[in-house]
Amino acid sequence: MGLELYLDLISQPCRAVYLFAKANGLPFEVRSVELLKGQHLLDDFTKVNSLKRVPALKDGDFTLAECVAILHYLSQKYNTPAHWYPKELQARARVEEYLSWHGDSIRGTFGTMLWIRVLGPLIDVHIPKEKADKNMAGMVQALQHLEQKFLQDKPFLTGDKISFADLMALEELIQLLPVFLQTVYSGFDVFEGRPKLAAWRGRVEATLGEKLCQETREALHKLCAEPRAFQDIPSFMKERMKLRLTRIP
Repeated sequence: MGLELYLDLISQPCRAVYLFAKANGLPFEVRSVELLKGQHLLDDFTKVNSLKRVPALKDGDFTLAECVAILHYLSQKYNTPAHWYPKELQARARVEEYLSWHGDSIRGTFGTMLWIRVLGPLIDVHIPKEKADKNMAGMVQALQHLEQKFLQDKPFLTGDKISFADLMALEELIQLLPVFLQTVYSGFDVFEGRPKLAAWRGRVEATLGEKLCQETREALHKLCAEPRAFQDIPSFMKERMKLRLTRIP
């Protein structure tokens, strides 16, 4: 058995791994793991990743969890172009700097809005507006840091060429577009009024391929546009989702 990637493309980290693998022409098979059906909790999947999270990788007898670790593994196994994860010390450090900041400041903030505005209502849990507003304020601050600290006047977040940093960042930001189309924040656009970020988005998508980007985001757009199509959620999964929603500050 060759390389297998366990993914659910409603997940931002899964989309990053999928985009990287496809954009670089890597040979792999997708193993679908539907999070809303709780398939990541089943015994068959926990044999691959006991952490019960996606993305996950299986390469023969070798298994690996966590998005960044998987990206590193794929880039080295298949010797992908060095711009994704530079060999030069300081250039690599810039990518690592962004990835270290990304977890709390982008992933931990932007991902929450999908829970507040789509997944919560899907199971009839509604988060108070005060919490949503607090999360919005955190996103606006993070966008300022993203533009002023990392992007600045460069073509990409860490230099002249695309890297893991751009891939991770864009899939978090892009998720908000279909989310906000369905909510009281429908006038909010991550890229509106931020011409540098908008131009950066265009460069990243042009590098990856617009058709590939659209394909990768189809599941996300369907979830946001037709949430009722995803209502067949097992009761045990609903309880886990409710617990996650209670942890929103």
